[in-house]
Amino acid sequence: MGCLLAVILVGALAFAGAGFAVHLLWIVAAVFFGCWVAGYAFGRGHRRALRRPRR
Repeated sequence: MGCLLAVILVGALAFAGAGFAVHLLWIVAAVFFGCWVAGYAFGRGHRRALRRPRR
């Protein structure tokens, strides 16, 4: 019975660790996406400014 309890506790720890890692990866993906969108917006504005003739 004690061995079964140890196996269940180790399994719970493994699932908790995996859940934390997946949550952390979602945060990293959201930050990366935000930086990508900002870079796309700023790069597009920079290209548009270079094409406009100066008066």
